Amino acid sequence: MNDARHFAPLSDVRTWERTTQGVRLRLDGATVTVAVLDLDVLRVEVVPEDRPEAPPQYAVCADVSQMVAPFEVSEDKDKVTLTTSAMVVEIGLAPYRLQVFRPDGSAVLALAKKPRFGSYAGLNDSFAFSRARAKKDMVLGLGERTGTLDRNGRKFQMWNVDILSEGARVEAGWREGDLEPEKDPTSTAFDPYYIAVPFYQVVDQAGRAAGFFVDNVGRATYDFTAPGETCVRFDSGRYVEYVFAGPGLARVLEAYTCLTGRTPCPPLWALGHHQCRWYPYHQDDVVKLADTFRRKEIPCDTLWLDIDHMDGYRVFTWNPKLFPDAPAMLKQLKGKGFRCVTIIDPGVKQEPTYPVYDSGLSEDVFCKTPEGATYIGQVWPGKTAFPDFVLPEARRWWGALNAKHVASGLAGIWNDMNEPATGDVAPYAMRFGRGRFSHATYHNAYALLMAMATVEGLNQAMPDLRTFVLSRAGSAGIQRYAANWLGDNVSCWEHLGMALTMSLGLGLSGQAFVGADIGGFVHDSEGELLARWMQFAALTPFCRNHNDANGVDQYPWSFGPKVEEVCRQALRLRYRLMPYLCACFVQAEQTGVPVMRPLVLEAPADLNLRAVADEFMVGPDLLVAPVVAKGKRRRAVSLPEGLWYDWWDGTPAQGRFTRPAPLDTLPLYARSGSVVPLWPAVPASTDGFEPTSLELRVFPPADDGESTSVFYEDDGLTTAYRQGVRLTTRVTVTRSGRRLRVRLDTTGQPHERWQRSAVRLVFPAPMQVPEVELAHGLGVTEHEVRLPG
Repeated sequence: MNDARHFAPLSDVRTWERTTQGVRLRLDGATVTVAVLDLDVLRVEVVPEDRPEAPPQYAVCADVSQMVAPFEVSEDKDKVTLTTSAMVVEIGLAPYRLQVFRPDGSAVLALAKKPRFGSYAGLNDSFAFSRARAKKDMVLGLGERTGTLDRNGRKFQMWNVDILSEGARVEAGWREGDLEPEKDPTSTAFDPYYIAVPFYQVVDQAGRAAGFFVDNVGRATYDFTAPGETCVRFDSGRYVEYVFAGPGLARVLEAYTCLTGRTPCPPLWALGHHQCRWYPYHQDDVVKLADTFRRKEIPCDTLWLDIDHMDGYRVFTWNPKLFPDAPAMLKQLKGKGFRCVTIIDPGVKQEPTYPVYDSGLSEDVFCKTPEGATYIGQVWPGKTAFPDFVLPEARRWWGALNAKHVASGLAGIWNDMNEPATGDVAPYAMRFGRGRFSHATYHNAYALLMAMATVEGLNQAMPDLRTFVLSRAGSAGIQRYAANWLGDNVSCWEHLGMALTMSLGLGLSGQAFVGADIGGFVHDSEGELLARWMQFAALTPFCRNHNDANGVDQYPWSFGPKVEEVCRQALRLRYRLMPYLCACFVQAEQTGVPVMRPLVLEAPADLNLRAVADEFMVGPDLLVAPVVAKGKRRRAVSLPEGLWYDWWDGTPAQGRFTRPAPLDTLPLYARSGSVVPLWPAVPASTDGFEPTSLELRVFPPADDGESTSVFYEDDGLTTAYRQGVRLTTRVTVTRSGRRLRVRLDTTGQPHERWQRSAVRLVFPAPMQVPEVELAHGLGVTEHEVRLPG
């Protein structure tokens, strides 16, 4: 980060005026607008007078101009104060300074005693700001990052990279002979990565959370290494920052995703098990692979095809030798309960007579160089042009290509190489908006814009169905359009552990639909690693096995019967839990709280618990303690306050302890008072599965009282749930001494294929409470049991 002496801070405020949302301040050379969007949400914008109009941004989908909350304004000496019931905003006038506090005096945004940059300082096209940070504050978010979940003490770059490319080493400043882990893309310390989200949260020692989001996709540096101060620099673009006062971490996520959008409920099949490999399959091989899954009774919903399915890596084509009749193959797979997803890269082969390239030229939708020529990179097809997704017409063109492609019978699209990766050719000459905007202006937003275009096409092709797009790169707002996987990981134990923290970090960055390549993508996996990875991944939002052609086979059956059985049982658990996973995604869509949650979200004030980095929550009621180290057969477990139950044998547990964890066991715990819905059986795939009953695992409260769990039933495929075609069941458990009453209340409109007419109540085995099946469809059903003394 450049020497702060070169940056010029804003001058004194000359005049200010109240607006409908807050205040507008005029300084020499700039205007500052401070807007209260909600009682606990602030928007701050600095507009230098000598800058042209800011380029469009795509992260925020809410109409912030219409957001307003009650506030009061007062002036006292050299400051203006905006006050709501949730925050106090102090704006210093001589010089300009901005600080935010809660009504109890705790800091949301405070300046250091001798701030390096202060509230805002500019240098040419760049700007920087700094603020105080306590030594033991927990810093979370920022997208996909290596290392621990807590970002405090490190420095991060906002710049999406293809981490295994030569360009990644260049971005990290690598030089021949360097041995620093931070410059090795395969290490767990390398930065930057694929997904940059300039949104972070700070959780103080009392558990109070605040959030900060800069609506700018330019290159930036977030520096948490300076003692007592956070320093942020953006190389270009407009300073627009949203401040979230919390103090609940869940509330910060809710407010942030209210602005940038939430993960929509995916199609049910996308929550199933996915199998992928970069390998030159023939279409007969794909059908045989499908038959193997069915013969071995390993549930699987989707088979994926990597780049070799294309004709010479030309996007939107099929290799005629390997796939002579792709529609027929896709129809065969559908008959076996499988869907298929293919990869689509943004790079379009530069080849006259190739229809995609020719139409891109004629529509004038490719990125330009500074002098107006078509920018050419070098990736899988050779010389390639890149769609200029900043242009609405380019997005429409790309969307139409996707619509035509899925018409063959594909279920979804996999967007890869969208950092954008340009191979051996540096990306900086690639400009956007027909040359108006520099490469840095939209580099980080390229994946978001590509996903927008892809979803536009899928909606055109299948307007009533939920779309599924998987993206490698991303930025703020990507969650509205696509799931993310963690990119090209390594088959090693360190990367298994990193997959956990990376997934949690992305969840805290707004992306609820995330997962890693099971077993690792590059290098050779081995049996124990695959088994443990499958156990972990079976309870992550996205569950896909994927590796490259040069590695050993890592199918569930590749390492012998014992590992195969571990994988089978892990996936059977996932499919049994499908109703619970669906409920978690509904909650993510409604509140912005992720499916996969760190313990700090559960207990932010518990300093010991929030430091636990190798456990996670799935939704509100399940805690997973996966084994992520080689040879380990015991596992330390830390449970949040209260009573929990071992999922497997029903024994009660509390606090911290060590438990056995043989290879065939995933430590899993359920919260007391919760009711977890399960499918009564494990289908081969989700396709067409409509059970007539559900199993409800009831975990009684430890003490007298009442608790409520909720699950949902819809068709799992269409968007009809947005029009109310969905059932909501609230299960209330009331304990009074040894009496336990379970009340089910189901409301809403069922879909056409809904068949459920009963539920089966199952209690922890040590309680010796008999299972009971109740007739229950719509309306209210109650049942009472007597617990052992």
